[in-house]
Amino acid sequence: MAISQLQLQLQPDLIFAGIIRALALLSLMAFIAICHIYNDQIQTDMDAQARIIIRTSLYVVAIVTFPLMKFMRHVLLRLNQRGKGERSAKSRYLVTIIISMAVAETIGIYGFVMYILGDSFNTLYIFIILSALAMYLYKPKVEEYQLIVESIGPQRNSLD
Repeated sequence: MAISQLQLQLQPDLIFAGIIRALALLSLMAFIAICHIYNDQIQTDMDAQARIIIRTSLYVVAIVTFPLMKFMRHVLLRLNQRGKGERSAKSRYLVTIIISMAVAETIGIYGFVMYILGDSFNTLYIFIILSALAMYLYKPKVEEYQLIVESIGPQRNSLD
């Protein structure tokens, strides 16, 4: 895959989007650290049957989140390309990345909550891995940003 000259010029605009993604990944690591450091202090002893129902429901929600995220991102990118207003391409794409990372982060939060409710580290790790996978799949892409830049025109591609 050849990188165009325009993509090379646009790459620096994605630094802040990459920082947001890195912070989201760091928060997942913080969840793991908190659970290891405060192990028994933060865990409650919820009924196992109730925990199984909650865990199963959250697994279903996490799995359904992946295709919904893809659809949501598709819609956001199209709105960025066709949207009216004076916002720059950079700020439009940044909003898309923030929303994508926030949705991906919620999957990791499910694992943290399940750990607090008394589940094992395995459940925590599964949700954290699913969250990190979503962050990887929906990471900032220069090709997406380029489509927004090209569609809104050069007059609004500068910084806000």
